[in-house]
Amino acid sequence: MASPATTQTVRPLDTMGFHASGPPQITDVVAEHLRLLGARSDGPAADAPPGRVTLCGGGFEPGHATVTWAEPGSGLVDEATVQAATGMMAVHGRRDGSPRGLAADYAATATGVLAVQGLLAGLVGQARGTGPTHITAGADRAGLLAVSQYLAAAGADEGEAAELAPGGPPFTSAEGVLFELETLDSGAWAAFWRALGAPADAMRAGWRPFQFRYATACAPFPRALHSVTRSHPLPRIRQAAALSGAEVCVLRTLAERALETDGAAPWSLRPLPGGPAPSGPRTTVSRTTVTPSAGRPLAGLTVLEAGRRIQAPLAAHLLGLLGAEIIRIEPPGGDPLRGMPPACSGISARWLALNRGKQAVEVDIKAESGRRRLREMAAEADVFLHNWAPGKAAELGLDADDLARVNPALVHAYTSGWADRLQDAPMGTDFMVQARTAVGEAVRPEGEPPAPSLMTLLDVLGGLHGAEAVLAGLLLRERTGHGVRVDSSLLGAADTLTGPALRRAAHGQDARRPAGFRHPLPTADGWLAPADACAGAAAAYDLRDLSTSDALALLGAHGLAATAVTTDLSALHHDARFAGQIGRCAHGAPAVPAPWSLV
Repeated sequence: MASPATTQTVRPLDTMGFHASGPPQITDVVAEHLRLLGARSDGPAADAPPGRVTLCGGGFEPGHATVTWAEPGSGLVDEATVQAATGMMAVHGRRDGSPRGLAADYAATATGVLAVQGLLAGLVGQARGTGPTHITAGADRAGLLAVSQYLAAAGADEGEAAELAPGGPPFTSAEGVLFELETLDSGAWAAFWRALGAPADAMRAGWRPFQFRYATACAPFPRALHSVTRSHPLPRIRQAAALSGAEVCVLRTLAERALETDGAAPWSLRPLPGGPAPSGPRTTVSRTTVTPSAGRPLAGLTVLEAGRRIQAPLAAHLLGLLGAEIIRIEPPGGDPLRGMPPACSGISARWLALNRGKQAVEVDIKAESGRRRLREMAAEADVFLHNWAPGKAAELGLDADDLARVNPALVHAYTSGWADRLQDAPMGTDFMVQARTAVGEAVRPEGEPPAPSLMTLLDVLGGLHGAEAVLAGLLLRERTGHGVRVDSSLLGAADTLTGPALRRAAHGQDARRPAGFRHPLPTADGWLAPADACAGAAAAYDLRDLSTSDALALLGAHGLAATAVTTDLSALHHDARFAGQIGRCAHGAPAVPAPWSLV
């Protein structure tokens, strides 16, 4: 292979081209991200098999990706059936008390990002001495990854710490304005509701379900809290939030978001000054040399991850699945989220879903000795990844330019909420970003009040974008000989997810899906979801007196594709549609498969 390094490279895929064919919900995302990374579209290849993306040029051997909805014979043929089978409809529908489809193409969007990840990883592997790689990315595996924390909790040794029952935000003001409320502090929660005159018992009973809504995808707090906000105008509610330290965010519409969208890429990459980056396999912090392979193109690379909750830990988890050694930087005493119920073998099942297999090192970054130790570790690492609060890295002397002084070849990655792109941005958490970017409208069809999903859509998709950005940074490092700062955000993830709806809004078309879109159909013993193309015809049949299997047979006899809706996530282990895919980690927690395969 010719050397991929070139001093003229500005973006990681400059001088490269691609062909793409396959489901447009997936390949449109692939094509858009490849273009933003510098590749040119050469149109569809005349002899390419369906669902094939080929990336070539730049001195690399061609890399190939196959994108599919699911394994052949599974009956999963589109976004609706994938959402139904993987449990996404069940989790998203917990707030409402029954399964509901996401009106946005979430599984397809995630699959497109994962396919780009695989292509980038293959090129990084080639630059480090491996041969060309073929990637397969399936929407069914992307869907399982999206629900992996909920699946892990469903298979834990104990029950949930909070009730799984219908209910949750958004709240409504006296003027009828929908808004999200956010605080991570129980004192601020109490102060907000006291300022509005909420009953003390409702205020106390509401905190736990509100606090755990990220984990349970529902928040069955007392309806009295909704009644309280409906009795106050929005300015009074904003005043209560400002005085208490909580935050509110009015739900934006897709039309409003379309007017302000700046068209920026969902991540940014900035080469850092310094010496050349090493080529070939690197020495890890533990001073062991590992040779990369087509299936593990990042083997021999070390990622330091200082992340909490979902976004950064998931990004690092994906890099670990590609072969990198992941070293988690945890505070003295360890990550407190290890103890978040429910547990498997004494460790949080949700925590294991994102952090199994990682090495943990406790570092007190508040102490100069701890920061010195972290700099020493960064000097021997390839990637430093964090999702600290804005400005914290610079305050600690651990920002990209600081660490470039000790390691000019480092890829410094920051996964944030807003990437400093919005001036009036509220707290950068999943549900607040959903509210501000009109995701709450995009995931609900016409005729339904907008509501951000209580499934952590953006934390997961933001983690996927974070891993994609790191891989782009590693490839840019190989091609330019410099370390790179990469930034990704929940805002970028929201723009990727809502992209099709925003384009419809910008062209004066109906931005939202039609009423009833992706609503599962009840049967005598459960639910089924028809494929999107068959939904209208399937709705003409009354299936309520038929078992799910008989209802599927009836629709199939009329040429209508559909699948059963998974309502019990713990049953996915034995689901024939995912035969052998779901296992258990060393601690006994359910573990979903890698979202792609590389050979």
